[in-house]
Amino acid sequence: MSHSRWKSLRERKLAEGLTEPEDVAEARREIRLSMALAKAVHDRRTELGLTQTELADRAGLTQAKISRIEGSDTVPTLPLLAKLATALDATLNIALDDDDTRVSFTAHDHAA
Repeated sequence: MSHSRWKSLRERKLAEGLTEPEDVAEARREIRLSMALAKAVHDRRTELGLTQTELADRAGLTQAKISRIEGSDTVPTLPLLAKLATALDATLNIALDDDDTRVSFTAHDHAA
């Protein structure tokens, strides 16, 4: 089933008053957060012109770990997030709300 077909089926069921089980809704929230982080890491890494291997070296991680983060296959710990932010020369910003998750990196300004 294609993503768009699955999404429209889900939306139709919700419009009919059917609700998702809480565990499914929680899993969906976790996936959204993981995907938002993955995109933020990828975007900042490519903005800096780094490969996954180069970012891994800067952060003291393996390329496979960076790949898993960018692939939404893992949710890193806070210490690992701090390493990533340092390696990406940025501040990590995470805003969590019920249905709104925003993750971004803000580049450090070194022109002082």
